[in-house]
Amino acid sequence: MLSEPEGLTIAELLAGLAQGWGINARSAEYLPVGFGSYHWLVAGHFVTVDALEDEAAYTSLCRALETARALHLDFVVAPLPTTAGPVVWRLGPRYALSVYPVVEGDAGDFGPHRPDDLPEVLELLTALHRAPIPDCTERADLALPGRSALAGLDSPWTGGPYSERARHLLVEHADDLAALLAEYDALVEQVRPTGARWVVTHGEPHPGNFLRTPAGLVLVDWETARIAPPERDLWFVVETAGDPVALALYRLRWKLADIAAYAGEFRRPHEITDDITASWTYLQGYFPLRSPQ
Repeated sequence: MLSEPEGLTIAELLAGLAQGWGINARSAEYLPVGFGSYHWLVAGHFVTVDALEDEAAYTSLCRALETARALHLDFVVAPLPTTAGPVVWRLGPRYALSVYPVVEGDAGDFGPHRPDDLPEVLELLTALHRAPIPDCTERADLALPGRSALAGLDSPWTGGPYSERARHLLVEHADDLAALLAEYDALVEQVRPTGARWVVTHGEPHPGNFLRTPAGLVLVDWETARIAPPERDLWFVVETAGDPVALALYRLRWKLADIAAYAGEFRRPHEITDDITASWTYLQGYFPLRSPQ
């Protein structure tokens, strides 16, 4: 994230670190990296703050990060426990705090994996999918997150400067969007009965969430860890290995969930910031949804 979170002061961040982990620091260096979470370097620790939509989001975050800790896999960069034991510290109603060791390594960029990295990436994902499922791990919901943000396109959106631009873009492509949503629903009906083969998945194993260290690749950002079909991870890496229906589901889910998330962002109150401007660019990049026939 390019901008620091609204409504959270550095004093509140440092107080949370002191109370939760006994980390006493006077300053924090903000790191404008990643997307979806906020990051700082504080007293030799990598500190992450996640925004919470509701209590369910907080519970899911706790279960996902506890999963990373419970896996006990060498390539998993897990959060550090608080002095009381849990790995997440609540910062008021809007935010949650977690702390990680600083890992020296080079991160990739979002996009396809480099061909030279694919064997090692697949090896790590295979090890993850074979790992025993921790009791704390949440089962994935196949419902499309944020889908309600794609409804109500006939009425003006008044959240902020990008609201109407976003609505008009979605209206222009409403037919294609409806077709993809119907396609997604059909794929869900085929994948839902396969629950017996579901495993622990990371959820977003793209190159940006791998670090190349002297000892090899490690996997970071476990907020999306869930029990799910292995294809939830594999579609980032392979074209055909795995169940083709599940691969198609998760490829389509990524696109539609992103569009829904951006739509929700533009429907809510917002101002022009670097992050909101970037979101507008990313949303536009998904259109047209289908290649011309």
